Amino acid sequence: MRKYPGVKELAKLSRPGRYAVGHGAFLQISQWNTRAWIFRYVRNGKAHHLGLGSAEYVTLAEARQKAYEMRRAMVLNGIDPLEAKRAAKHERALATVRSKTFRQCALDYITAHEDGWRGDRSRRQWFDSLTKHVFPKISEMAVADIDVAAVLSVLDPIAKTIPETAARVRNRIALILDWAAARDLRPHENPAKRPNLLPKRKRRVRHFAAMPYAQVPAFIVELRRRREIAARALEFAILTASRPNEALGARWCEIEGDVWTVPPERMQKSGKAHRVPLSARAVELLANLPRESEFVFPGSRVGSKLHDMAMNVLLRRMGHADVTAHGTARSSFRDWAAETTGYPNHVVEMALAHAIGNGVEAAYRRGDLYLKRRELMEVWAQFCGGANA
Repeated sequence: MRKYPGVKELAKLSRPGRYAVGHGAFLQISQWNTRAWIFRYVRNGKAHHLGLGSAEYVTLAEARQKAYEMRRAMVLNGIDPLEAKRAAKHERALATVRSKTFRQCALDYITAHEDGWRGDRSRRQWFDSLTKHVFPKISEMAVADIDVAAVLSVLDPIAKTIPETAARVRNRIALILDWAAARDLRPHENPAKRPNLLPKRKRRVRHFAAMPYAQVPAFIVELRRRREIAARALEFAILTASRPNEALGARWCEIEGDVWTVPPERMQKSGKAHRVPLSARAVELLANLPRESEFVFPGSRVGSKLHDMAMNVLLRRMGHADVTAHGTARSSFRDWAAETTGYPNHVVEMALAHAIGNGVEAAYRRGDLYLKRRELMEVWAQFCGGANA
């Protein structure tokens, strides 16, 4: 039986090289006199070397024992020591990564995608729904452990009472889990996409309640008696037939003379810049507003715009709780244009910044019909009483 050098004999060695110590283990002395243990083995006719640690911290007996265990695993189970070490390192890394909580992944998902969302509204909606319905249930769960039961713990309490919110929450959970799976943070099977998680329901198209257009002139007179900034914002939205959030987010830098250009990131539907012709009354309304903020309709906090619900709150205060700002600003205009004017439908639709549903028509219509829309919006302002009130 071959006799290998002991601790004292190895300590006397100084010449660079490798010295066998048993079971395939070697003491390796470098040209800089550093000393380390390695395990040498042959696999498929090719020699491999695996580090066992520095001789300063690993004893001879420990190095031999490690080599013995690796050699035994090779002989008995056909395990490649180097591949086994790499696999173990990979698993440790995965274990660390997969310990990320659902909350951490949700916040990372929002950060990764918020630049592609239009304005800040989508981000706030995500935060609000997750904070209210999701985080209290599964916030601190490891994202790798999220299963059907975890998803149902979120959806079951809200599925019947607020089904639309439940559907949105389910979709957001599914997106976060897909994002995590793509980064190897969890299995690719997505429990939020399982069928029958939510009860089937009949989808009903809900339109924004609108004020009959014949009542708009009298309402404008009533509105102008109000002193709140929300009253000016609502009148501006009506005169421009714009979406309330687009009007509330208006900045002075977007307005040049009698043209208001809404930038792409604030156009909720089209994602394209929209030129809005301002009637004489709309220009007058803006001229009488103070310029104390970058926003045309500033909120109570410095540097903020008026709250999204300010117009609807104002309508309730005025006794018009049965209608919405969106419906009054847009549907009333749409009905008026269709029933009392001869303007073509595509001009009215362009004034409302509606997307063109017909792909062929969209390809050929490249202008924005600005001059025709300017005439239309002036007639609308006159109908509302804005030009001569």
